[in-house]
Amino acid sequence: MHIQVEPRDNYAILHLRGEFDTYYVPTFQDEIDSLVKAGVCHVILNLRLVKFINSTALGGLIKASKVLSANGGQLLIARPSRFCKDIIEKVGLDRVIPVHDTDEAAAAAFGNETPEPQGDAEFEVDKSSIIFTPTDLSRVEHFISEEQRGTGDPVNPVHGHSFGGRWSGIARMASLSESGLAFTWSGGTSGLSPFEMGQLLAIGTQWKLKFRLPLLKKGYCEATAVAKEVEERADGVRVSFDFEEIADETREAVKQYSADMAYLKDELREATESD
Repeated sequence: MHIQVEPRDNYAILHLRGEFDTYYVPTFQDEIDSLVKAGVCHVILNLRLVKFINSTALGGLIKASKVLSANGGQLLIARPSRFCKDIIEKVGLDRVIPVHDTDEAAAAAFGNETPEPQGDAEFEVDKSSIIFTPTDLSRVEHFISEEQRGTGDPVNPVHGHSFGGRWSGIARMASLSESGLAFTWSGGTSGLSPFEMGQLLAIGTQWKLKFRLPLLKKGYCEATAVAKEVEERADGVRVSFDFEEIADETREAVKQYSADMAYLKDELREATESD
């Protein structure tokens, strides 16, 4: 990542370009410290050319915001790339560091207080899609009967084929750790009731899972997991799994991701509670 400092009369704009990950956090912090030592405590962070930002870097932004605030200044974000904007809004960072569409709008906003969190807004646990497939493919045919299918077979929401040997479901992640994960599932187009979903995803059944870590570069991670807890809900089920087979590299990535998310959640809570 490259950082260009653009000094203005009573503030500075930091133009970042490239991928803002863990490796560049110390460099970014050094830039902030140098500006503070020079008496510049109002900073605009232009993220237009940042293609990727991870959770450690987001934590670095919170730390920088605290440093500038402690010295009577403020950190604002301007022109975030689509990737950065989506991540910032997803984790709720914009409740701590205001985001503006242009450098000029950010500059005009200096001196305004950071908006208070609205309602019961809370840090969102990653809810990216999870694709789940039974290792015992006969389970689908057993639980999704001819009567439930009607005159025409329901269509698999993942690959468009009818239910059967190639079926996969799509769920939403609820939690993630190095030992396993949990997801919620509304049933999709299966026609199953929450009770029947619970039977399909019964405790002890084995599933192949594909999931994303949106703040890391890699695409889908894969693991084989066993259902350990099933909770029926009015609109579906929540199922917890223990990883059974997972690559060491993937487990380490999940471990780092979980640690980063826990740190970021604590930092955001502390920052919003102190406002």
